[in-house]
Amino acid sequence: MPNVGPWEIILLLLLALLLFGAKRLPEIGRSMGRGMREFKDSVSGKDVDDEPAELPRQTTSDTTVPARERDPV
Repeated sequence: MPNVGPWEIILLLLLALLLFGAKRLPEIGRSMGRGMREFKDSVSGKDVDDEPAELPRQTTSDTTVPARERDPV
């Protein structure tokens, strides 16, 4: 198995930058990460639909706290 060092990694990153451009690289990384996460969840048996959805809590604050008055120094 070939040994991949830092120079080879730098060369691959530069090649990817030339092929895809600076705008597309974050999109590609994001989609690859999302795909890997979905694959890992499907292999481990975790399913997002199995967990109950937590409703956002609504906090209503009818009372206002008056600002503290400062004494002149």
